[in-house]
Amino acid sequence: MKFIHESDRIYLQDGEGKMIAEITFPQISDTVVELDGTFVDPSLRGQGVADALVREAISDIKAKGLKAKATCPYVIGWFEKHPEHADILD
Repeated sequence: MKFIHESDRIYLQDGEGKMIAEITFPQISDTVVELDGTFVDPSLRGQGVADALVREAISDIKAKGLKAKATCPYVIGWFEKHPEHADILD
């Protein structure tokens, strides 16, 4: 998967340029971003795309030296299943 990285989101487009998967993480303070939403097109569900988006976001957030607050239900559940990444949480 070739994710497109922006300052506050990571997303995936199909061959026609349509956004088909996304995770958003706007900065809410000088040191914290909010993992506030994920979207995966129904055609991609069950293929690990949301998991890959969260992992990409964590990598970006850590590289920037920031912490994260999870408010998206999928992301909250993801951290519950992956406590080894809890160090990024604010």
